[in-house]
Amino acid sequence: MTAKILDGKSIAQRIKDGLKAEIEVLKKEGSPLKLAAVQVGESEASGVYTRAQKKNCEKLGIDYELTILDEGLGQKEIIEHIQKLNQDDSVTGIILQLPLPQGISAVEVQSKIDVGKDVEGVNPANLGWITYGKPRLIPCTVAAVMELIKAAGVDLYGKEAVMVGHSDIVGKPVALLLLNKFATTSVCHIATGERGNLAEYVRKAELLIVAVGKANLVKGEWIKEGAIVIDVGINRVEGKILGDVEFEEAKERAGWITPVPGGVGPVTTAMLLRNTVMAARKEEKENG
Repeated sequence: MTAKILDGKSIAQRIKDGLKAEIEVLKKEGSPLKLAAVQVGESEASGVYTRAQKKNCEKLGIDYELTILDEGLGQKEIIEHIQKLNQDDSVTGIILQLPLPQGISAVEVQSKIDVGKDVEGVNPANLGWITYGKPRLIPCTVAAVMELIKAAGVDLYGKEAVMVGHSDIVGKPVALLLLNKFATTSVCHIATGERGNLAEYVRKAELLIVAVGKANLVKGEWIKEGAIVIDVGINRVEGKILGDVEFEEAKERAGWITPVPGGVGPVTTAMLLRNTVMAARKEEKENG
């Protein structure tokens, strides 16, 4: 068996094409469409992301505004800037570029982003709605994972799902969304690996999502025949970009698999744009 490739680039393009029509309608109705990005201090890594964000927004007709705050500002001043954006009716969505300077709590700052403008889905309130099975704006990577699973066309009801990684903005929300779909969901983390049980969990997974950030952590031979494998990991090793799953070996056993790069990444970008449009729709309803 050779796995079918879940091509993130083509899925992302389909999503973007679908958003174009929505954006045209929103603009005709006078709804603002502006994504405001906040960066603290100069950063080459952040610059790569902000340039990509701007390019993608411009292609769809979404205004993009980047503010680079002085690196010496304290948490209070950063939050004050966020609150100004919250109150600015021309701003549809707000994204906070990470990392922040040492001593600044990203969680604290993110919690101050207006829930309706939190297009990264990282405000505790938006994360909390996932628990109640009523997701609103959810983290972009999480939305990308769910979109890729949807593309595989598999009913999750009763499926054995394994989430490797339990971060607050990927692993935990993904696990909750899978539970909401009635998948039988296990979550693995560092303690699972320390006990030597990771392979055991992976081998039973009909759906496997890995988001750890450790190249080739999951061995291809562990993959269950016909499984759906979603690899969120992006690791640079000796000039190459590798996922958390041994791709070449895994694709010989899986039914569906995402490549790295070209899998989750492009869809994550598309989800940021979709969340921005969702935020605009919500604002339009409130103003109507």
